[in-house]
Amino acid sequence: MDKNAVPRGIYPMLFAFFTAQGGLDRNATRRQVQAFVDNGAHGMAVLGLGTEVSKLSDAERRQLLEWVAEDLAGRLPLVVTVNAPTVDSQVEFARFAQVHGASWVILQPPPDRGVPEQFFVRFFGAVADRLDIPVAIQNAPEYLGVGLSAAGIDTLARNHANFRILKGEGPALTIRRVIEETGGRVTVFNGRGGLELTDNLRAGCAGMIPAADTFDRQARIFDLIEAGREAEAEAVYREVLPAIVFVMQSLETLHCYGKRLAARRLGLGTVHDRVPALAADAFGLQCVERYAAALGPLK
Repeated sequence: MDKNAVPRGIYPMLFAFFTAQGGLDRNATRRQVQAFVDNGAHGMAVLGLGTEVSKLSDAERRQLLEWVAEDLAGRLPLVVTVNAPTVDSQVEFARFAQVHGASWVILQPPPDRGVPEQFFVRFFGAVADRLDIPVAIQNAPEYLGVGLSAAGIDTLARNHANFRILKGEGPALTIRRVIEETGGRVTVFNGRGGLELTDNLRAGCAGMIPAADTFDRQARIFDLIEAGREAEAEAVYREVLPAIVFVMQSLETLHCYGKRLAARRLGLGTVHDRVPALAADAFGLQCVERYAAALGPLK
């Protein structure tokens, strides 16, 4: 993707699957990437909360990114989340991602808490100024424990030309207010697994970053909305929404049951969790089977 292009569409976040021995599953990575290409994704993402990035070592993060770059081979735009504690380490990893084909990067906040918002504004600005790749920030206070106000986001957009994208995590009403209060100066994606998908698009989102379990239906919805076929888009959304609600009760639920739903649709085998993790129970697995049967296999 041209670095001046405005990203749009559904960018599914790769799940990190693990082998029975505890390492990263190479085959499951390849299978997901091919499914993204074959089933209408407009781009793809890796190393975000859906990838369980906090459970991965730095070496594993780099290995996973290298696998994705190899398998994707530039066929879709690639966005990479950067999770590192300092300005220098975020810059270094973002450059590593760029070398491996990232079209843009999403910065997560450093681990500092109890500091003024201006600290994070300065932090993100310092990283952005040292990169020549489009920069987003992940604004997810519910999941990360810290977030920027619309005023803080607007300050970043006004003062740092490389900061062009916001990865929000919140209700469509909240996202709409951010878009209005920042005057359209940032391109906004939402996450939350695709909850309120059609309303997020009406609110002005350029796209969504869900997980890999229902991304194909979400890409279809996006394409229908873009084509002005709103009633058809709503019909598809009504079909997929129960599965989205089921897996999005919490991040732990997404990692447990969303990953199993994706595995079932991708034709993968047993899912092995990396602790700490929510243990799947019989009822939850019955739900997964029902939703997998309704959604059908991924190509």
